[in-house]
Amino acid sequence: MDRPARELSLLLTSPRVAPGLLSAAAWRALGAADHVLAADPDAPTPGALAAAGVALTRAEGATPAQRAEELLGLPGRVVWVGSPDGDPGLAEALAVQLPEEDAPTLELLVGSWDTPGSRLLDAVAVMDRLRSPGGCPWDAQQTHASLTPYLVEEAHEAVEALDHLDEATGAAREHAVEELGDVLLQVLFHARVGAEHEEEPFDVDDVAAGLVAKLVRRHPHVFGGSEVDGPDDVARAWEQIKEQERADAGAASRDHPLDGIPTGMPALARAAKVAARLGRDGRGAWLDDAAAGLETDGDDGAVLLRAVLDLRSRGVDPDRALRHTLRTVEAAAREPSG
Repeated sequence: MDRPARELSLLLTSPRVAPGLLSAAAWRALGAADHVLAADPDAPTPGALAAAGVALTRAEGATPAQRAEELLGLPGRVVWVGSPDGDPGLAEALAVQLPEEDAPTLELLVGSWDTPGSRLLDAVAVMDRLRSPGGCPWDAQQTHASLTPYLVEEAHEAVEALDHLDEATGAAREHAVEELGDVLLQVLFHARVGAEHEEEPFDVDDVAAGLVAKLVRRHPHVFGGSEVDGPDDVARAWEQIKEQERADAGAASRDHPLDGIPTGMPALARAAKVAARLGRDGRGAWLDDAAAGLETDGDDGAVLLRAVLDLRSRGVDPDRALRHTLRTVEAAAREPSG
């Protein structure tokens, strides 16, 4: 009489996916299993399986070697429900103890995968832990006002790191990832502080939901039925939609295309913003003439404004161009004199 097939499946699931949302192959294996084991049957995934009618057994072994011996000693089809920590050392222990005769067929069975962006859930959870009782005392005492300088600082550091991506080196790209993470931290931090407001709280889900709604609303050519003719058409439609949003919200309409430009922007970036707004309003030629007239009158700032307009006419970001030039000059100044 043929022996029944021996199979050992290691069921891998993502802790960032709701427990019980498993692949069809995972459910088939669970349904056909003679033994289903887990380190902790009360953990989220084993608990969801038990609620669905799967009979689970708590593993007796505590170490990877003990669990490997237990799993390899069971007859028939065996499924091990992986732990959230990935069961470090278990796969190695199974490989060492696998018998030469009557060895079960080993299978890594993927029950669920991380979806793009799922690690953001980890970031939210860590931020919540830092801010909660028993977390970090420094994080706990921060307010929107105390955090604002860090948001500005981290944004500038991220811009500098992104400027170096043209070098396309591994170190530069790793640095950019780190600095973007620091900016993301500020968003998560402010959202966590906002969640504690007694009367008008908001949390990270509110921030994300507002962003999603805005992106969909401002891209009708992607999510709706409208059509556009190139990036310039998109930019014009974007401004029209923003103005309609202000009207729908009961806010006063902008009386002038320059309304709403933050006065705290760096002057060079603000000049480029002014030029862009006036250009979309059909007043680009007027601005060129105004800058030339001011320069003739001896206005020192007009020299810079004229340079901004010239760079923009060539498709160059003035602020980024100056940052690049300054880095070149600074690097040369640090070199030993010949």
